[in-house]
Amino acid sequence: MGMGMEKTFTRQTAVGLASACVLSAAALMTVPIAAADEEQQQLHHVRYTVTSEAPWNADIYFREVDPPNWGVYSHDPYVFTPKVEAQVGPGQPWVRDVMLADPNSWALVIPTSGLAAVTPYFHCTLEIDGAVVKTDTGPKGALCSIRNW
Repeated sequence: MGMGMEKTFTRQTAVGLASACVLSAAALMTVPIAAADEEQQQLHHVRYTVTSEAPWNADIYFREVDPPNWGVYSHDPYVFTPKVEAQVGPGQPWVRDVMLADPNSWALVIPTSGLAAVTPYFHCTLEIDGAVVKTDTGPKGALCSIRNW
């Protein structure tokens, strides 16, 4: 009877050690992937600034969060691109700070006067991590984005 228990114990120990080795190897294999995911998900400080040459209550569309992918974004872009109304003018900027993982693809600000006959002459600026990467000016609207829409 002592002999049978000894074999069972040895077999259980071997199975336990093999399981531990497999789990350890799997854990080691996931470390680089997790580190790569963290690097990809590093957030960037994005600042949008809108002004106009004439005082105006602008409609401003901007990207607040990264869509998970193009398919989800294209299904309903306004979920990821809210619109605010803001009074802008000389010395009266609208400024919004957001954090994006992929600002080269998704950062965007568009001020517009809509269908009004007035031309407020908008100016927009897009900054990423403190560096101005795009500016635009237009009589009834402007587009600041790195991506060509």
